[in-house]
Amino acid sequence: MRALITNDDGIGSPGLAVLAGAAQDAGFEVVVAAPARESSGASASLLGAEKDGRLVVDQVDAPDLPDGVTSLAVRAAPALITFVAAYGGFGPKPDLVLSGVNLGANTGNAVLHSGTVGAALSAMTHGIKAVAVSIDSSTPQHWATARSVTDHGLAWALENDLSGRVLNLNVPDVAPDRLRGLRQAPLATFGAVSARIHEHDDRNLTLRYTGTDVSLEPESDAGLLGRGWATATLLRGPYADRATAFPEIGAPPRRE
Repeated sequence: MRALITNDDGIGSPGLAVLAGAAQDAGFEVVVAAPARESSGASASLLGAEKDGRLVVDQVDAPDLPDGVTSLAVRAAPALITFVAAYGGFGPKPDLVLSGVNLGANTGNAVLHSGTVGAALSAMTHGIKAVAVSIDSSTPQHWATARSVTDHGLAWALENDLSGRVLNLNVPDVAPDRLRGLRQAPLATFGAVSARIHEHDDRNLTLRYTGTDVSLEPESDAGLLGRGWATATLLRGPYADRATAFPEIGAPPRRE
């Protein structure tokens, strides 16, 4: 079995090592392929950079990876990375994609804009089991908590059919003994997501968008996360809703 680890924070993020370790301990052969530069807020964009007709890829040592794990810096958005992986761009098609651990929460309907979630959804559309993981801090201190929640979510995902769905995990940045537990949660009306703004003079700015009063939605993913719970939400990718009849138009009559 083969696992691809990616993210939207870039190849230098320590969150990659957390997911690589979880996948390796679960018995997967692991390859890391992450954006060469931060791509927060990229959603499921298929943007990338090419040279001589090929996607630009460099072998770079991501921090603290387990021994023997290849890591690649790709000049592409995370969803394009998983798209390319599905067609053998980084070796055999992966059986699993783990995306994250994202620096900052990805909660509520705002997950539409998340590059971390976008990578997982892209994998799902190619029949690859996918889990997205985020920790609610831009400078996390408690990676062990993220690893524990990842292990639990990954074990469940491997035992269940996720067809057409992605498992989205959010983890508070608290010590393992301070974690209140893990709850399945609906999406908040907006939630939270981060985006990276690249300015013309090569400066970068990370913006965090929040639009949910968690006190008004205490049982949502954003509300539970704010109270110290890790959350699990199953997300569906694009699908055709046939519940409501749309008035169809037949083909115009043919002239004889």
